[in-house]
Amino acid sequence: MANLLDLGLLGYSEAWERQKEIAAQVQEGTRDDTLIFVEHPPVLTLGANFHEENLLLTREEYSALGIEVLKTDRGGDVTYHGPNQLVIYPIFDVKRHGKDLHRWLRALEETIILTCAAYGLKGTRFPPNTGVWLEDKKVAAIGIKVSRWVSLHGIALNCNNDLAPFNWVVPCGISDYGVTSLSEATGKEITVEMAKERVVQGFESVFAISLSADD
Repeated sequence: MANLLDLGLLGYSEAWERQKEIAAQVQEGTRDDTLIFVEHPPVLTLGANFHEENLLLTREEYSALGIEVLKTDRGGDVTYHGPNQLVIYPIFDVKRHGKDLHRWLRALEETIILTCAAYGLKGTRFPPNTGVWLEDKKVAAIGIKVSRWVSLHGIALNCNNDLAPFNWVVPCGISDYGVTSLSEATGKEITVEMAKERVVQGFESVFAISLSADD
């Protein structure tokens, strides 16, 4: 069994506090693995491998566009979160799922590959870049941190979000390839609510778990 917690639209910092609270409970063994769904207001998050040149505008220009800029302790470089993008935080005890960080990342990618397949799309890996791709465009970014074998942060899946803000950064520090969404790739409107069901199915299949709503 594992928990499914839907936070709706919530600020990045508030969601991070919730992640830490849940991770502590998972570490202590007082809570089952918990999959969090959330949407964030516009925000750029800077990972542990962030390079300043990957911000193409000034902090003031991002602020004028209504985009917050925040440092985080996840892996990776800079990425964008905004409304209509499904952000997925699996707060899981990795010891229960192979105790292998490489395997853990590949398993997270597989959940999104299955999600894409549900829409008739061929999601692929693109080593050495973490994430899931549709041909040469990234549809899902992945950045994690593991503390005491419990994973935090996670996956940002583009559903029907505005892709323009990705032009204002070098997403994940990768300049040669673009970004897409489920809606753009299928030519159909695929909302966050629609994608959630498919993502749940992907996680249940990959991790052999049953997710139940946690209010």
